[in-house]
Amino acid sequence: MDPLLARSAAPRRAAPAAPLLEMRGITKRFPGVLANDAVDFDLAAGEVHTLLGENGAGKSTLMKILYGMYRPEAGEIRLRGNRVSIDSPSAAIEYGIGMIHQHFMLVPTLSVTENVALGLQSGRGPLTDLSTVANRIGALSDTYGLRVDPDALIWQLAVGERQRVEILKALYRDASILVMDEPTAVLTPQEVDELIVVLRRMAADGRGLVFISHKLHEVMAVSDRITVLRDGRVAGETTPAGTDRAELARMMVGRPVQMVPDRPDVSLGAPLLEVRDLHVEGDRGDAAVAGMSFSVAAGEILGLAGVSGNGQSELAQAIAGLRPPQRGAVGIDGADVTGQHPRRVRDAGLSYVPEERMRDGVIGRFTVAENLVLLNQGSPEFCRRGFLRLGAIRQHCRDLVERFAVKTPGIDVPTSNLSGGNIQKLILARELSARPKVILAAQPTRGVDVGAAEYIHGRLVAQKASGCATLLISEDLDEVLALSDRIGVMYEGRLMGVLDRAEATVERLGLWMAGVVEGDA
Repeated sequence: MDPLLARSAAPRRAAPAAPLLEMRGITKRFPGVLANDAVDFDLAAGEVHTLLGENGAGKSTLMKILYGMYRPEAGEIRLRGNRVSIDSPSAAIEYGIGMIHQHFMLVPTLSVTENVALGLQSGRGPLTDLSTVANRIGALSDTYGLRVDPDALIWQLAVGERQRVEILKALYRDASILVMDEPTAVLTPQEVDELIVVLRRMAADGRGLVFISHKLHEVMAVSDRITVLRDGRVAGETTPAGTDRAELARMMVGRPVQMVPDRPDVSLGAPLLEVRDLHVEGDRGDAAVAGMSFSVAAGEILGLAGVSGNGQSELAQAIAGLRPPQRGAVGIDGADVTGQHPRRVRDAGLSYVPEERMRDGVIGRFTVAENLVLLNQGSPEFCRRGFLRLGAIRQHCRDLVERFAVKTPGIDVPTSNLSGGNIQKLILARELSARPKVILAAQPTRGVDVGAAEYIHGRLVAQKASGCATLLISEDLDEVLALSDRIGVMYEGRLMGVLDRAEATVERLGLWMAGVVEGDA
């Protein structure tokens, strides 16, 4: 039995009849988009109510209305039976609503402690007692397994570490209604199991929790009720006892979804990516990668699992030529690209799907077409005698949008207008159209829905069948287990071990992700 489901099998207290929160007939429009169409949603004290749906289904919009970030065109919000007007996040906080945002609401130049303290009243008048805040952060970190340095600056943190800070901010304020958007993305399986127990305890104490996650096994484990949104409308409401993962995916997408991709048998070729004794320094001057060695063969997917902040970002950047290593070597198809310019690494045969798509993958204000040809604009296919061949570029971009099923009003719209899943498809279209020898995919489905994840997984498997070597870096253990031929785990910059897929178990990988070797368990 899935350990999450086993741990959550204890009887749950029936939720009280009187709703803690009621949202009735919520309608919100943006130019050209009906984001919420007369949505009804309620939450009882003492329950975990999951909000499920594809990217663009309206989940975040609905919760931003609850948090006072958007004003609806129609509908009403009631708290404990009383109609309220929530016109700002500060008003939401006063009403006891806490929200962990999908896109971080943090000040990069401030420390973790300073970000948590922002907006809080202090017992020292105009002065903030940061030491008290830091001590409380430490206690919350210990309680919830959310390891983070209270003195670290936000810009120095990896994506997953920043998400932990958002969780700590909400927990610090002891909200009675807590909206949690993908709260488990940076946790080991054991920590997820523990967090689910904590969430159940919080609900038992009378809090109401709105849980948003793309990990359907977590949804089944933690939820009392599940509401599915599709295209801005409520597609249905159910309970874990009345559904399964396949049915939830079908409700989200409107069609059956292949949860695990078919993986063809491929004869492995020679190593195409080789990393030898690689040492890479982090932004804080620490050893982010400490002596990593591995290789990936043609036709193979090597999955690297691990909790965010254990050197995965620095490893990917060093391989892609974006961060110079202190020592060691990186080779692509026999060519030494150690410390080379990213263009040289790309010319050697590497395609890179970066962890932070909006920072490193695309330029948001550029059009879809401009981002699709970005990095390739100097090739003879698109440039002649120093002039861009605009007709060839536009035809190429239209072909890629169609082949990779990128949902966009056109190739001339700003890329920032697209959903996260479609931006990720755009990046894949550009990178895979370069006919790479090696694919470096870092968190390729982070924050995307099951439909987009199904598509991305299928593309990576197709590249494997064509003979590419793929290094998959992911914090989603389900994804690593579904796609990989071999699986390794990074912990504090080191490779804890590598297993064939047939030998890998969630329990064993989870121990490695926590830095525990079998003899210490």
